[in-house]
Amino acid sequence: MRWGISDRWRTAEVKGQDLVVALTPKEPEVKIESKAPAELAPPKPTLIDEKVKLHGQLIEEFNLALIDKVSPEDLARQVKQFVTEYVQRERVALNQKELEGFADEVLDEMIGLGPLEPLLKDATVSDILVNGHMAVFVERFGQLEPTPVRFKDEAHLLRIVNKMVATIGRRVDEASPMVDARLADGSRVNVAVRPVAVDGPLVSIRKFSKRPFSLDRLVEIGALRPAIAEVLTAAVRCRMSIVVSGGTGSGKTTMLNALSSFISPKERLITIEDAAELQLQQPHVARMETRPPNVEGKGEIRQRELVKNALRMRPDRVIMGECRGEEAFDMLQAMNTGHEGSMTTIHANNPRDAIKRLEQMVGMASMPMSMAAIRGQIASAIQIIVQLQRLSDGKRRLTSVSEITGMEGEVIQMQEIFRFVREGMDENNNIIGSFRATGVRPKFAQELKAHGIELPGHLFDPTAAI
Repeated sequence: MRWGISDRWRTAEVKGQDLVVALTPKEPEVKIESKAPAELAPPKPTLIDEKVKLHGQLIEEFNLALIDKVSPEDLARQVKQFVTEYVQRERVALNQKELEGFADEVLDEMIGLGPLEPLLKDATVSDILVNGHMAVFVERFGQLEPTPVRFKDEAHLLRIVNKMVATIGRRVDEASPMVDARLADGSRVNVAVRPVAVDGPLVSIRKFSKRPFSLDRLVEIGALRPAIAEVLTAAVRCRMSIVVSGGTGSGKTTMLNALSSFISPKERLITIEDAAELQLQQPHVARMETRPPNVEGKGEIRQRELVKNALRMRPDRVIMGECRGEEAFDMLQAMNTGHEGSMTTIHANNPRDAIKRLEQMVGMASMPMSMAAIRGQIASAIQIIVQLQRLSDGKRRLTSVSEITGMEGEVIQMQEIFRFVREGMDENNNIIGSFRATGVRPKFAQELKAHGIELPGHLFDPTAAI
């Protein structure tokens, strides 16, 4: 590695190449311990310019081709030493705690996602929302709140955005101003830049849960009740086809992950997503992801092609991250042709709306089918609709479990088995409510009994506590 400052650094050979690994004994090493993100003080606004300036110097000084070969500890130590010397040389007024935070931010700028890195490390943050370079919000415990995080300017934010999308071969520019991507940890990213983003780049990051919620954990936090969990568990084990419906941020993917944990490890699962984020725990999982068109507008691979291809791969079940277009037709075909137990999510406000959306999406496939035929396909393919909602207090709850029972004339028949009933609000504006059985025993209970699972009658008693 070549440095343009002095000979203060000694080198070691890594596979025949020079690499800075330590300071010579001539100068004392300044030890800076890393702090957890939550302990760091917000950066001074004037330090944003210094951080970006110092990052440029580091890029010039370090041999970037060798960075991956350095241990994280060695790289952090060297960068922090460089920062300490810079601060002393430029007489930047910082106390020890501010110096530690500044050094960590410069390291994040170099090998991470700059100002966003502390938010990504914060376990209490579930969503990061960037509205231009001067406004960054997060969601904690279902509530949005502003943060002190800022970027130097729009160019600084764009550089971080390009670093995000480049890792999976995506691009974002004036010709392709919107993109879906995912970070190395699996977090889902959506980006919009000018000209569609009028006031500057818009970035939405849905953070990846390192420990996916189980159904038991969802019961613990009050998202549903044990009786509902028992019924859904039996339905998954007995290969009922399920649609998880809900609005944006209502917890559809979380529920899909939780339900999928009850699929037998002997089954072959194929997942299809726009941006891979499902965390299936089975040993036999094949994951597929869509691809956007290239610069010439060619090479796009849509979910519909992936569903068709998945059916040639001997799946026991097909799990689609989200059904949003013409691929709904192929998904229904899969559910109707020996792939029972398949699951997907859909954006809808209630179970009846979910069916209507499916009808519209199947119509987008341009197949010569009457509405009665489309509804017949839906009624024979899907057995259960699980409805989720993010309520006004920020909590996510299951609000309905409905069963599709068949057709009556040209109308799809449904019956609700469980529902969440709102009863009021407490002094802290938290919603008070209860989960109740409707008193209807599901038609699929007989099918479960044939598989050796008998659901006790009290689960469906509207007078009993569930």
